[in-house]
Amino acid sequence: MELAVLLPIAAFIALAAGLAVVLRGTGRIVARTREVEQFKTAVEDLITRAEATLDGAGDEIDAVRRRQVDPTAIVATIAGAMDAVQGYADEARALRGPRRAEQIRADLVGELERAERALDMVEHGTSLLATARRGPRELEAQTSIKRGYLNLIHAREALARHALDAQELETDDAAAANAHRWSA
Repeated sequence: MELAVLLPIAAFIALAAGLAVVLRGTGRIVARTREVEQFKTAVEDLITRAEATLDGAGDEIDAVRRRQVDPTAIVATIAGAMDAVQGYADEARALRGPRRAEQIRADLVGELERAERALDMVEHGTSLLATARRGPRELEAQTSIKRGYLNLIHAREALARHALDAQELETDDAAAANAHRWSA
């Protein structure tokens, strides 16, 4: 009689323990998926804002480069863009995601620092161009502006590529499942 009562209780305990293990594993998968999705969303938001800033500054720098605008007219734009890019780099450093996202984060920071250096080069060129109208100083100014402009464009394009890398990021579980599927 006691065995008839204890056997269903033991089966229920075993079933509950198995269900707890499965739910705990599922919870981990959901947490990792949430972490990846939050990283993707944060990167997309950051890149959208950075591209808007770099596009706006790039348009004005190009106008100076083509001598359509006086170099002193974009001083505030360059300063604002430099502040924004520094903030974006700080945000990129603070991004948290899975281990596989560490390289993407490092690449984003590197490109934002590159954009900051490009803006600094443009700032140098515009200050020279504002004071020198002829001779070697003018040539140096034009070269600085052009190189800074091109570096800004390249940094923006690289940011877009890294944003795509982030969107293709999968959880470790999904990557392992895909690898297993392709190897079979």
